[in-house]
Amino acid sequence: MSAPPSVPRVRLLGLIAVLVLAADIVTKVIGVATLEGREPVEILGGLVHLQLIRNPGAAFSLATGYTWVLTLIAIAVVVVIIRVARKLASTGWAVALGLVLGGALGNLVDRIFRSPGPLRGHVVDVVSLFAPDGRVWPVFNLADAAIVSGGTVLVILALTGRELDGTRTPSKKDEKAASDE
Repeated sequence: MSAPPSVPRVRLLGLIAVLVLAADIVTKVIGVATLEGREPVEILGGLVHLQLIRNPGAAFSLATGYTWVLTLIAIAVVVVIIRVARKLASTGWAVALGLVLGGALGNLVDRIFRSPGPLRGHVVDVVSLFAPDGRVWPVFNLADAAIVSGGTVLVILALTGRELDGTRTPSKKDEKAASDE
């Protein structure tokens, strides 16, 4: 039997999404205001470099030239998460989906409102790990970090049998142990 959807879990998802979106917008505004036209800023002994990059593609600069497709995919992700939220009764899933939703919305805002125009806007990226210019790791933003973190949590939840509705699917090992009793 599955647990009923939980309003507090849906609210948690929404709160996390709004916080990620707000933090992403603020960090991008600060990044554009302070890093435009500057050389990369090295912090933490070169572990992190702050640098303004306008990315027309997806993660790792893939799909450059297909910004409108990436925009439509982001819209689809947002719609799916909102629909799935109706079945949500798990705190873990609420946190993970909130991170993914907030990140998707953060990058979607750039694709809709930034230059060169609606559905073609370039995403603002500001963080480069280990070296400037994304030579070691692609330049990213807070929205990207939230999407990756949320996606990682979703994979862990799925692999450990935790369901959206708060139940846990028994593993084959658990089923075998129960049948041996």
